[in-house]
Amino acid sequence: MTGMIEKMKSWVSLLPPIGYTNILEIIILAVLVYEILLWIKNTRAWELLKGLLVIAAFITAAAILHLTTIMWLIERISTAAIIATVVIFQPELRKALEQLGSRNFIANLIPDDGIDDASVTTINEIIRATFEMAKKKTGALIVIQQNQPLKEIEETGIRINGIVSSALLINIFEKNTPLHDGAVTIVGDKVTAATCYLPLSDTDISKDFGTRHRAALGMSETSDAVTIVVSEETGRVSVAANGKLCRAQDAEALRSMLPTREQKEMDKNTRFRIFRNTRKEGKA
Repeated sequence: MTGMIEKMKSWVSLLPPIGYTNILEIIILAVLVYEILLWIKNTRAWELLKGLLVIAAFITAAAILHLTTIMWLIERISTAAIIATVVIFQPELRKALEQLGSRNFIANLIPDDGIDDASVTTINEIIRATFEMAKKKTGALIVIQQNQPLKEIEETGIRINGIVSSALLINIFEKNTPLHDGAVTIVGDKVTAATCYLPLSDTDISKDFGTRHRAALGMSETSDAVTIVVSEETGRVSVAANGKLCRAQDAEALRSMLPTREQKEMDKNTRFRIFRNTRKEGKA
């Protein structure tokens, strides 16, 4: 046993010394790798990556088996392959840069108490309006701000700055009215703008979904906003968030997808209590 411990000590002594900067670099690299893998998984790059892995496996097998002719061809086309990869991944790379430019990572790490969140009353008004429009098959796009501001989206539309109510939302999206085309943005308890243009997603989606759904999905891919879609063809209600599109079967399902100010405060208080109890246990 003593001999084993001595061997382990000798092995550890061969390792280079690890300082604070090394630990910091490891943490930064781990976060970067995690974000890149998460980005790849949530975009079409995941399918393309699997194709690249197959090609990499083929190249490795050719190298192991000493297939000289194939390796010679691979070396000659490697530069062109790199350029082709950049061209193929161009939409995903553009989307990643847009997200990097629009996100405030410090704000994500440190919660901002000044951010306006929708109250329970506002959420109830939104849900009521959504399903009233769904019954009449009135198409609608409702973007609800979360942590990231929607100023750029608001600037593409017409300023409203009205208190959220089901009547206001229904009137905005009524067919053949000046404001029905486009999306409305909701910040806190106010409808800030209407007829806003949203970025369209390049993701392959079902043919059952139309331009509104593609716009809602594009909004969820470039921001943390939650977007409600009412289909003009079927009256179905869907919610786009975090790059995903989900169907809301009824009011309760929709309510569970829409975070409120009160819910966030409860979650914050719960996390604070857990942190405080953990500190007390540590001191004890």
